[in-house]
Amino acid sequence: MEKEPIIQLKNITKEYKMGEVSVKALRGVDFSLYDNELVVILGTSGSGKSTMLNIIGGIDKPTRGDILYNGKNISYATEAELTKFRREAVGFVFQFYNLIPNLTARENILLASELSSSPISADELLKQIGLEERGDHFPSQLSGGEQQRIAIARAVSKNPPILLCDEPTGALDFKTGIQVLRILKDYQKTRKKIVVIITHNSSIGEMADRVIHVRDGLIDSITENKNPVLPEELRW
Repeated sequence: MEKEPIIQLKNITKEYKMGEVSVKALRGVDFSLYDNELVVILGTSGSGKSTMLNIIGGIDKPTRGDILYNGKNISYATEAELTKFRREAVGFVFQFYNLIPNLTARENILLASELSSSPISADELLKQIGLEERGDHFPSQLSGGEQQRIAIARAVSKNPPILLCDEPTGALDFKTGIQVLRILKDYQKTRKKIVVIITHNSSIGEMADRVIHVRDGLIDSITENKNPVLPEELRW
């Protein structure tokens, strides 16, 4: 039996007005996302991949086209409905960690978990990411890689069905980046969730179940990996 998609994008167009000039960031995008898959959206700066991520996550609305979540069209949802969708269905991980500086690592995680009806324990997550001894430290007392791991733990503490990651290794060295990618892969595999990573780094696509290549606001191609590699096998 064919799997039902969790997210469907249908002929999505996004235009931005800059005075009298209209810029098309997306120009008729179609694809679906399914449970228990890691998808990499690959493209250069300005290709439209961040706009795509924002639309999937309910941060932005399409100019035209439809986005469906579990069969329900959320393209024309109210701000209150989109807030509920983001709170319940989506976790976000960004290149720059956006931790609250006057909260400890554990408190940053707990703050997000309070939004969920089925949260994952902060202490369980700290142990999983190898920072159980750092839970009482403030962000300024953590390295960049440690802060990113806390940011991921914060995002997944809600136990969201969709985890969206915008260049999560962009500010990290190779070794630390591999640690972060391993955590993302573990979340997808152990919890059977959707993880989407947008990046300009083609090597990261080797660990994905599918790679969506984006160019000039269009999907150039979609590649399926029959045998995705483990994060620690990546080289870039």
